[in-house]
Amino acid sequence: MMDFVLEAWVAASIESAKLKWMLGQGSTWRPGEKLRLLFACYCGARNTGSDLRVEEILRQVRRVLGEQNVELAVMTQDFKLTRGYFQGSTQVKLPDLFPPFLSREVPNYHGVVACEGSMFKSKFANALTTMMIGALGLASARNRLSVGYGGEAGHMDPMVEKLCRRYCKNSVVITRSEESQVLLGKLGIPTELGTDSAWTFEPLGPQYGQKVLRDAGWNGATPVLVACPINPFWWPVKASLLKGAARSISGAYKKSHYRTIYFFRSGRKVEADYSRYIRAFARAVERFRKEQRVFTICVGMEMLDRDACERVSAHLGGVPVFCSDEYDMYQLVSILRECHLMASSRYHAIVTSMPAGVPSLGITMDERIRNLMRQRGQQHLLLDVDDTELEEKLFVTLKRLHCERECVRDGIGRTVARNLQLMARMGMYFEHMVAQRYPDFPFRQGQLSWEDYLPSLSPNLRKVLEMYDP
Repeated sequence: MMDFVLEAWVAASIESAKLKWMLGQGSTWRPGEKLRLLFACYCGARNTGSDLRVEEILRQVRRVLGEQNVELAVMTQDFKLTRGYFQGSTQVKLPDLFPPFLSREVPNYHGVVACEGSMFKSKFANALTTMMIGALGLASARNRLSVGYGGEAGHMDPMVEKLCRRYCKNSVVITRSEESQVLLGKLGIPTELGTDSAWTFEPLGPQYGQKVLRDAGWNGATPVLVACPINPFWWPVKASLLKGAARSISGAYKKSHYRTIYFFRSGRKVEADYSRYIRAFARAVERFRKEQRVFTICVGMEMLDRDACERVSAHLGGVPVFCSDEYDMYQLVSILRECHLMASSRYHAIVTSMPAGVPSLGITMDERIRNLMRQRGQQHLLLDVDDTELEEKLFVTLKRLHCERECVRDGIGRTVARNLQLMARMGMYFEHMVAQRYPDFPFRQGQLSWEDYLPSLSPNLRKVLEMYDP
């Protein structure tokens, strides 16, 4: 019921914004002004993938439009958890009850860029998708730039899909998969094909990751196997005033509480499925460790992953756990890139390790890792979280990953190079969209290469491009 209230509230806000614009209320960008852009995102929850995606979008936008020409603002749910991120940008607090915030904040900008990877889907939270739709819809209602950047679309509940169809039809969504393009096209939403924005992210150097691993007991020579488990079964998060009240009064729903009025799925089946997944993950890794000498660690890409990591660690005799509640995105990705094999249910653990050539397999709960493995041409390295034979299949796939690691690295390198080119194309699309909306904007002049549409590249990425010329 509360999800419906949020959806109806956002719809009413957009309709009100349309009326105000028709009555001549509001202004637009004028030559000589800096272009003010608001980045709508899921930051401030220490979700490493979400945070670094936004970091790279900001860097790319500054490169394409010119740092001197823009003022950028980023939504965050917690200033403490994004301290030190998004340098040169303003951070604005996104409250849990977001419709009034959007109505108040969006009119202060010349455009909105929606940055969440899981942009249009009900898998994780209808509230999150509703917030993305609201931000884009409020911008387009005032005839301002309205762009979804590197987003994914999946199944949406009927009301959310209706909102998306109605209020995003004047936006442009640059998707990170062809599948998402097809789905949004059926809803009448303009799209362009792009990719994820994390490919250009550069963490701390290898010395940092190596030191952390040595401090945790690594001898510097044994191959490092990293496991990145999650809880795939407690989604979606839903808003509930009744559960919120019950929790306040009696302490009920404590285990399934996310924050304020938001709660995870819960119940015996959720816990049973989760326990089965953890056991299968851990047992497969343990069997592999008996055959291959590896130093095993667990990495949690989001604070919420700590429980999964600690459960797997406990099954494995207490292997080291590195989680984003203690390590920032620069530190955590540095650790990942010093590993030699990866088994992950986190999409961005795979993506951010690929520029370092870390051979990886995916255990997926949705289409993101599936699409990535298809791009790599390595669908045989894909498993499903709810597979009843997960332990055996994961054990066999780990052995195959180890045996084929050089071939897997080659496919990874080619995929990184190809996605860098796709990311550059996103920058070109974005420049074109700004030009359509604001033709007097002072764009760069002269002959530009495709690499001029990317954020500055690290020596490591330049080496990848040299090896795998896209």
